[in-house]
Amino acid sequence: MQAQLRKLAAMLNALQTRIVAIAIFLAAVAGFSAAVGVFGYMSALDQLEQRGQSDLALASDRLTGELQRYRELAVLMADHPVVAATVMGNPDGAADLLRRTADKTGSLDILIVSGDGTELSSATDGDPIFHGALPYFERAKDGAMGVYHLVHDRYDQRTFLFAAPVFSEEGPVLGAVVVVVNVDAVEAVWRGANPTVFFTDDLGVTFISNRSELVFSARDVDVVPRTTSAEYSSEILKPFMTHSVSEWTGLPLWSVQDQPYVPETALHLSLSLPVIQMTGEALLNVAPARTLASLQAGVAAAICLAFGAMLFFATERRRTLAEANAQLESAVAERTVELSDINAQLRQEVSERIATEAQLTKAQSDLVQAGKLSALGEMSAGISHELNQPLMAIRSYAENAEAFLERGKTDVAGQNLSRIAELSRRMGRIIRNLRAFAKQESEGLTDVDLGGVISAVLEITEARTKASNVTIEWVPPARPIIVRGGEVRLQQVVLNLVSNAMDAMEGQSQPQRIEIDIDTVDGRVELYVRDSGPGLDEPDRIFDPFYSTKQVSQDGMGLGLSISYGLVQSFGGMIRGRNHPRGGAVFTVTLDPSNSAEVAA
Repeated sequence: MQAQLRKLAAMLNALQTRIVAIAIFLAAVAGFSAAVGVFGYMSALDQLEQRGQSDLALASDRLTGELQRYRELAVLMADHPVVAATVMGNPDGAADLLRRTADKTGSLDILIVSGDGTELSSATDGDPIFHGALPYFERAKDGAMGVYHLVHDRYDQRTFLFAAPVFSEEGPVLGAVVVVVNVDAVEAVWRGANPTVFFTDDLGVTFISNRSELVFSARDVDVVPRTTSAEYSSEILKPFMTHSVSEWTGLPLWSVQDQPYVPETALHLSLSLPVIQMTGEALLNVAPARTLASLQAGVAAAICLAFGAMLFFATERRRTLAEANAQLESAVAERTVELSDINAQLRQEVSERIATEAQLTKAQSDLVQAGKLSALGEMSAGISHELNQPLMAIRSYAENAEAFLERGKTDVAGQNLSRIAELSRRMGRIIRNLRAFAKQESEGLTDVDLGGVISAVLEITEARTKASNVTIEWVPPARPIIVRGGEVRLQQVVLNLVSNAMDAMEGQSQPQRIEIDIDTVDGRVELYVRDSGPGLDEPDRIFDPFYSTKQVSQDGMGLGLSISYGLVQSFGGMIRGRNHPRGGAVFTVTLDPSNSAEVAA
């Protein structure tokens, strides 16, 4: 119980350590991702500022370029002879010149003003006004270019005024040419474009913008209505856009409220334009920069989390493997002790099994030998008859030969002696086959003449064959059929098959016949032994030990076919038994031919 508690406490400590490590790692990832996001945001803002400065400069150049045309027009018109003549009191053709020039240049109006500020001629048919004491005219009287902007009551729209002085030949200023510019026409070509651009004057009033809702918005609505460069009616001014300025990035970031066409969060840039006495300003949307920074932070977090996950799993796997290795080593130590005991037991069992196998081998050899001797015992009566009959014939021939010799009939005596020699050879052949069959064969596989084995078995069983009135159909081959096996053991197999065939046919009224044949199939030698008996009741069990279909009165323990099966397998062959379609049983023994022998078909 205490060991389990200690193990549980160790597991809880390890779990707590892993949780703390994961929390620290997540905090580090969050900090790193935030740093990446801030760095990316700052980099994106720097790039945005550079692009915005270029866009603002381009928009400012476009505006000043458009207004510069009218400035130059005023200078050119001041040198025109008709303008000089008009200022000197001869206005013939002045109005027509001004109208044609205004139409060609797109000017809202062109005015000729005398030295005291009286309007002498214009391109329009409006009521003339007095220009004396106005800033732009005072500037022109001083011999410089006068620039002014206002919402002109005469034209009811925003205008830019360029006043160029008209000099006399002696040098003093005689009057001025005033070119009136329509700001709406200048502004129309880039209204609605990005980024948000607006131009403010020295009063802080937005006079020109590509966002119409910003026009006339004033940073201070209580401004003086007239200055040297601008004039407004206090009724048209409106508060500047509501915004807050954040400079934590080192750049002026505006948070704009209630302006649908202005970015909510924008980078504010400004550019001084002294030529037109204005300041160009731009608001650049920082949402793309913020999105890019968020993506960079997200990617950094994902990479760190993926790396951390892989590191965590690798560490966990290493820890698990270390624990498993420790458990394995402990189990191996325990198992080693068990295996040592089991090994000792196995050695004892192996010794016992070797001894048992030796006894089994001897028992099998004894069983095979017993089977052969049993077969010889069964055939003993026939063998005795086969030996007694020649002996009696030899005795009779010997007595006759003696009598013929006494009578001097040597030729007849010689014939009797020849018969005695032939009978002696026959007895010697029978005894030699019996002795070969009865001995225990200890040699391995050799080349054996299968036809000779069959002939020897038929000679041994000849007495029983005659006594049982069995017909053997066997034609010896023209040349030896050499197979791999043991001669004595192969004789025992053939003898068992022939003896079983005669046992199966015993007591039949029909002719008893055994057919023996040899054939070659697929390069292997097959021996066929067929009888004319009743056939096999259970072909699948015929090779089982102690299986027998013999009657109680017949000798036999059911081991003959089992022994034959084992012998044929030891030769590398096989034996099969089946019922023949025309009746009786047929056994097939398949053997390997000798490589050095010529197999007859």
